[in-house]
Amino acid sequence: MYQPTDLKKGIVFQIDGQPYKVVEYNQKVVGRGGSIVSVKVKNLVTGAMLPKTFKGQDKIEPAEVNLKKVQYLYSDGNDFHFMDPETFEQFQLDKDIIEDAAGFLKEGEELSLQFFDNKVINIELPKNVYLKVVYTENVVKGDTTSNVLKDAEMETGITVKVPSFIKEGDVISVDTSTGEYRERQK
Repeated sequence: MYQPTDLKKGIVFQIDGQPYKVVEYNQKVVGRGGSIVSVKVKNLVTGAMLPKTFKGQDKIEPAEVNLKKVQYLYSDGNDFHFMDPETFEQFQLDKDIIEDAAGFLKEGEELSLQFFDNKVINIELPKNVYLKVVYTENVVKGDTTSNVLKDAEMETGITVKVPSFIKEGDVISVDTSTGEYRERQK
C-alpha cells in the first residue's frame, strides 16, 4: 500500500480496479504534522484526467502492473513499432498511448512497457536519454552571459532549451520527466 506522500510524478496506482498515473503532485502540510496531497492523475485505460486529494492516513493501492522490455523500431506517423527482443515478435502501439514519450524514442533503443490486464497502459522511459542536436542557432559573439538558453532541435523532433555553448552535432542528456537539458555528453 502507498501512503499519499509516496505519490510522486509517474507513480502508477489503482482506484476501483482502474490504473492511474500521477501527472502532477502537490503537498500541503497542515497543523500538527498532517498533510494533504493533491495530485492530477490520468486514467491509463480511458485517458481521462482527474484531480484527486488524499489525506495523510489514506491508503492507496498499487496497480498490479507488469513490465516488459521492448526495443523501439520506428514510427510511421500514427503507429509506433516495437519488438520483443526475446521472441522477436513485432507489434505496434497507437500514438495516443505513446503521447509525450515520442520525443524521447530513438530507433534501436530499449525501454519498458507497463501492462495492466495484458494491455499496454504506459511507457516507462529511462530517467535520461542522450539525443543529438540537429539544429540550433549559433551563439552571438560577445554574448558571454552564462545563463542564456536557446532552442535546440533534437534528432527525434523535440525542442529543448540548452545553454549557448551547445552547437549542432553535440549529443546532450535530456531528463525525460521534465524535457530539460542536463549535460553535454563527454
